[in-house]
Amino acid sequence: MAGILEIRRRVRAVKNIQQVTRAMQMVAAAKLRRTQDRLLAARPYAAALQEIIADLARRGPVLDHPFFRPRGGPVAYLVVGGDRGLCGAYNMNVVRRALEEVSARGGDVMVVAAGRRVRDFLRRRGVALAAEYAPLGEEIELKLARVVADRLGTAFAEGQCRELRVIFTRYISTGTQQVEEQVLLPLAPPRGEEKKALVEYDLEPSPQVAAQFLLPRYLQVEVYRLLLEAKTSEHAARMRAMANATDNAEEMINELTMEMNRERQAGITREIAEIVGGAEALK
Repeated sequence: MAGILEIRRRVRAVKNIQQVTRAMQMVAAAKLRRTQDRLLAARPYAAALQEIIADLARRGPVLDHPFFRPRGGPVAYLVVGGDRGLCGAYNMNVVRRALEEVSARGGDVMVVAAGRRVRDFLRRRGVALAAEYAPLGEEIELKLARVVADRLGTAFAEGQCRELRVIFTRYISTGTQQVEEQVLLPLAPPRGEEKKALVEYDLEPSPQVAAQFLLPRYLQVEVYRLLLEAKTSEHAARMRAMANATDNAEEMINELTMEMNRERQAGITREIAEIVGGAEALK
């Protein structure tokens, strides 16, 4: 009887955990829909701006802008992760990629962490952070992207780093996210077939004035899009992890229920055997 009571207690505990994981799955799904809508709206804008910047990049005088002229210094990495856990291997995959890059370059890097979990992981592994942005919040705000982009753009323009790269998780679908690395700066002029595919824009009052306005805006939009990619991937990973936890809890409940039924049947069999034995003894 004590065994059955213990199993019932475990079943109740697992059911309570299952309710929590199911609720977290639903919350993550709602956040995923909102963030996904913002990401899908930002992608066409970023793509159009990239096309304009590519047209600017093939004009000779514009190449004097600091974003086209790499200088000395280390390679700067913006490592984008999440603020919270319970999202499977999402954060660890980003950290692992960042550690591989730091190790491959022999420590000649400048690392900027975006996200509480990524920041904490990198600190524990002895990586010195040049800057940190944590927490990112449940929703990515454009003003945060502006702050990050302006700081990194200024560091590049002043020669504090020779290259600016971003390690993030690209959102492909609800079930697929991929850790990638993207070079933001320096910008490179298009070559060969790329030039033929470009749309030519008439820029007023001049390409130089347009570049002074558009290039900082381009960096802000790209950082905003990459932060959205990472946040959408985080919500998708958390929703999938909580769905798996809910399914695992259901399997555990079924196994415990079967075990409880076996214990009950064994107890009934023992009682019947004791009754039959007592009746035979009375004869």
